[in-house]
Amino acid sequence: MPRRTSVDRPLKPLLFEILLALASGPRHGWTIVRSLQDRSPGTRILPGHFYRTLSRALADGLIEEAPAPSRAVVDERRRYFRLTALGQRVAAAEARRLEALVVESRAKRLLPSRPRS
Repeated sequence: MPRRTSVDRPLKPLLFEILLALASGPRHGWTIVRSLQDRSPGTRILPGHFYRTLSRALADGLIEEAPAPSRAVVDERRRYFRLTALGQRVAAAEARRLEALVVESRAKRLLPSRPRS
């Protein structure tokens, strides 16, 4: 039975990163990992932790398996994933929560008032 996922509860960083990677469209596991590593160079993602988090996101209904994109090379071993409507709502709620933290950090002068360009 899937666990209830609350849009009000903060997400673990790896789960949010996975949802963020899938926000641009369906991907298979390895391209999700590459996306995370590209966003945070030097970050080491342990396969067991990554695939447990991916499995939990599936079980919680945040993501679902998707057919391979038509432009993809067909490889039976690759499983593609995409966000569900719930996953989209949960990711958006987390992004708003993080945005509020950035706003408060700027108000308390922990960050510059304007983002650097």
